[in-house]
Amino acid sequence: MLRLLAGVIISSMTAFAATASEPGGFDFDDVAEKARQLAGKSWQAPPEIPDFLKEIDYSRYQEIRFRDDRNLWRDSDSRFQVMLTPAGKYFTHPVTLNEIRDGEVEPIRFARDLFTYPSEEFAKRIPADLGFAGFRLTYPLRGPDINNQFLAFAGASYFRGVGRNDGFGLSARGVAIDTGQPRGEEFPSFIEFWLENPDAGDEQVVVYALLDGPSLAGAYQFTIKPGDVLDVEVRARLFFRERVGLPGYAPLTSMFYYGENTLRPMGEWRPQTHDSDGLLVTDGDSGEWLWRPLINPESLRISYLRANNPRGFGLIQRDRDFRDFQDLEARYELRPSAWVEPEGDWGKGSVVLVEIPTRSEVNDNIVAFWSPEESPQKGASVDLDYRLRFGPASLSGHPSGYAANTFIGDGNRIGGGDQEGAYRVLVDFEGGPLDQTDPGADVVSQVSADEHTEVLEHFVEYSEPARQWRLSMLVRPSGDQTMSLRAFLSQDGEPLTETWTYELPPGIDIRGK
Repeated sequence: MLRLLAGVIISSMTAFAATASEPGGFDFDDVAEKARQLAGKSWQAPPEIPDFLKEIDYSRYQEIRFRDDRNLWRDSDSRFQVMLTPAGKYFTHPVTLNEIRDGEVEPIRFARDLFTYPSEEFAKRIPADLGFAGFRLTYPLRGPDINNQFLAFAGASYFRGVGRNDGFGLSARGVAIDTGQPRGEEFPSFIEFWLENPDAGDEQVVVYALLDGPSLAGAYQFTIKPGDVLDVEVRARLFFRERVGLPGYAPLTSMFYYGENTLRPMGEWRPQTHDSDGLLVTDGDSGEWLWRPLINPESLRISYLRANNPRGFGLIQRDRDFRDFQDLEARYELRPSAWVEPEGDWGKGSVVLVEIPTRSEVNDNIVAFWSPEESPQKGASVDLDYRLRFGPASLSGHPSGYAANTFIGDGNRIGGGDQEGAYRVLVDFEGGPLDQTDPGADVVSQVSADEHTEVLEHFVEYSEPARQWRLSMLVRPSGDQTMSLRAFLSQDGEPLTETWTYELPPGIDIRGK
């Protein structure tokens, strides 16, 4: 999975002129009907762009630029504008774009002069009906005279968003199909979009999308409100052509190369490199908040975190200090977190975490989504409503103390312990009720492990320099088994923090041997 969103987009040769093509009153039900009819037919692979556009290198693709003076809605009173994304490189199938004005649908037509190109010779080779890869929404987030990009749709069903003070990082998707499964992942695509023209003074914009793939078709409505936190209300209706082994709803895709809880790769000078450092889940049955630090495994790992009728889940970037990364170009400390809040009863299921090995930061190797206990059958339809937000790590509304750091090292080193085969694991907690807890208070560590992991010792101490509470554990997995731990801090029998959970599979080299 290339982090520039390899793969699949779709659709057609589209347009900037304005000829009404459909009756007024276009809304979600119209898209849903298109999806239902599409699902009743065999899936057809979309047409592809010319080979020379697929084969150009990334730097040359970046030289194809949309002209700022051609932004959609530029001449209106709306604060929203639309930039169009060129097809090429990873974006190998154009999409159909439409505008909705006063309930009337008008196609957004492609024209070569909407873009500037690396050279005149290159421009001559661009087909007159090429089409677009997607689009980017802009809004004056950081000043009245600057149109900041805050949401981009391009590549399969991927879209990326940011809050006011973020840089682009992780992505959301419309749906995930069989991620990490032996038969191979399927990448359905948004093949057509309808952008509702906002009025002057509107603080939100509505986008509709039609999705298609071998196993299903779907309709989406995105009600989008930019700000300190980007708020996206998602309504979706999915129609299944085939039974899917592992459906993934409200999926998020990110990158974790290495972090504080892993060994730094040979030759790397940066302390950490990741878009997200953990998965946060809150369960609907128990109300428990669960934090899972991410790893870059030696082989594919899939974890199922039980979450019946989940209240929320997301991939979070808790490290927000430049000193955590020391990267002036990538600026990983500015990467946003993403949080999903389901609406209504999603029933029994799990939040699935897929961690894929990578030897480079250019690959998106982390996927998280909710999957129902029972997969939809062929011919079934599924309705989903949820709220998706992009922004700082606090966007989840997490009320408890949280794990700010996870460190792991050899348990047979000075300062680590004297137990061969053991690991020293440190977790620093802060926030929530811990901020009002006296440093001399009787804070207790609650640690548990599975049958393959022996907890040799654990204790808590207050870290005066960091103003955090440090949980220290000495643990030893048996043989070549995965080390699995759960822990939280409490006082007088009441939890003070979220539940930290961690798995370290065999083969991960954290000792540097």
